[in-house]
Amino acid sequence: MEQSSALALPMASPDMGLGDFAPAAPAPALSGGLPGLSGKAKAAIVVRLLLNEGADVPLEELPDDLQLELTQQMGKMRLVDRQTLHAVAAEFAEQLENIGLSFPNGLAGALTAMEGKISRHTHSRLRKEAGVRQFGDPWERLRKLPPEELADLAKAESTEVAAVLLSKIDTAKAAQMLQHLPGPLARRITYAVSQTSNVTPDTVDRIGLSLASQIEARPQVAFEQTPGQRVGAILTQSAAAKREEVLTALDEEDQEFATDVRKSIFTFALIAQKVEAMDVPKLVRALGPQELTTAIAFATEEDDVASVTFLLENMSTRMANNLREEANQLGRVKRADGEAAFGIIVNLLREMVVNGDIELKSDEEEE
Repeated sequence: MEQSSALALPMASPDMGLGDFAPAAPAPALSGGLPGLSGKAKAAIVVRLLLNEGADVPLEELPDDLQLELTQQMGKMRLVDRQTLHAVAAEFAEQLENIGLSFPNGLAGALTAMEGKISRHTHSRLRKEAGVRQFGDPWERLRKLPPEELADLAKAESTEVAAVLLSKIDTAKAAQMLQHLPGPLARRITYAVSQTSNVTPDTVDRIGLSLASQIEARPQVAFEQTPGQRVGAILTQSAAAKREEVLTALDEEDQEFATDVRKSIFTFALIAQKVEAMDVPKLVRALGPQELTTAIAFATEEDDVASVTFLLENMSTRMANNLREEANQLGRVKRADGEAAFGIIVNLLREMVVNGDIELKSDEEEE
């Protein structure tokens, strides 16, 4: 079957797009095999057959005019004999079997396939040149944004637009988005959701396009993390004395920035505050006993001792007793060795958080 003679449906391959209809033709003869059947009629037969079998046919991916033509063609047709049905199905199956390679649908599909393989600059440039509408549903783009960015969008928009945004993202991310909004604004937006009953699909589509356009119009930045996060990550790896020295200097220069940095610092002393008790066994299993023993023996500051106590109380009693005995035998630990052990534990913990193995407590949970 030629490309224009039927609808190329994606059930045969996850990468296959939806093809075009053949040019208009007279109403088909629906018996006696394939002669006289137009491409539109064949496409209608295949789609109807798949729908009867319960297949999920993503017809919404077709351009609107082709969806219209398909529906009109199906409205013209009545009965199809078994010989014609089998012939159309066999021809369609033969076409699918002859496909050796398929490419993504248009530029949108190509950019999705190439994301992470080409530079971010090139990817962003192609998106901007093609325009937001070229990339299908703008809400798919918006749903991928982190909750803090969604909150920033909501702050800059009217309460009604923010309510539509809140309604269109998944519930878990919507809850996280609310956490990043001031209390009064969060309450106004959640109340405004009750006023969205009569919002039309066209309005939702226009809102999505407008918000997605704002995202695409943002200038490309060199760093994914904020300045506070970058400095906090550096100071997390620094010796305690140097860390305190730098933080003191930052307090004198810019107290607000120093506060942002402190929020991004994660040290051994914060384990008791940040880690869930149920996640301690995962951390302990991933660590070598030498690092834990050294950290236990080195901990003398109040917060460090609190973290040691927290770890020991949330592992097996036998293991905790063995670690205490080994730490006592180890005696006094050099500062360099102790801070190195602290660093190994914290780095592993941060790696487990990034990999999704454990989740740290939020600021709200700590309070």
